[in-house]
Amino acid sequence: MVKTAEGKSETVIIKKYANRRLYNTQSSSYITLDHLSKMTREGVEFRVLDAKTGTDITHQILTQIIMEEEANGEQMLPVNFLRQLIGMYGNSMQSLIPHYLEASMDQFRANQMKLRKAFEESIEANPLARLAQQNIAMFQAAAAAFMPGADGQPAKGMDAPQDAAPQAGSSKNEIDALRAQMADMQKMLDKLAK
Repeated sequence: MVKTAEGKSETVIIKKYANRRLYNTQSSSYITLDHLSKMTREGVEFRVLDAKTGTDITHQILTQIIMEEEANGEQMLPVNFLRQLIGMYGNSMQSLIPHYLEASMDQFRANQMKLRKAFEESIEANPLARLAQQNIAMFQAAAAAFMPGADGQPAKGMDAPQDAAPQAGSSKNEIDALRAQMADMQKMLDKLAK
């Protein structure tokens, strides 16, 4: 989103000319519907104005983007939903539909964020996930030992046996930690089996 000096978001103005070209007044460049689609996904606020009349045609352009996405095989709107939506035009409840759809989408996004956060937290709290991360770290350390420089650090000289002792000690600590975690996981599995 474009921010002003006060930190507020600024709406980007897009002008649509009679030749169907779209002009981004912020970047001073011509853009396409694909650019507007990307801006929408990135959360950039914009308004599309008819260059000749100054009429706000953002709704029409967003609808056009949806139609192109649907035509290109990215069909998200089920046929039954589209029929019901068309059936609502001219209905006495028509004025309520936009607010209902907007609230439904806001709720869907909020639930999506909560689900993503819960999933990330469950992975962090999962002992198997932590064990997998430690296994990856140990594998990377082993790969670095056999292929000097593979870990992004300069290769150590072969004539430095004093380096081997600290690695062996830290490796033993890692193995002890893994054994303790495996014992904890076994206890958890035993409780689940009961």
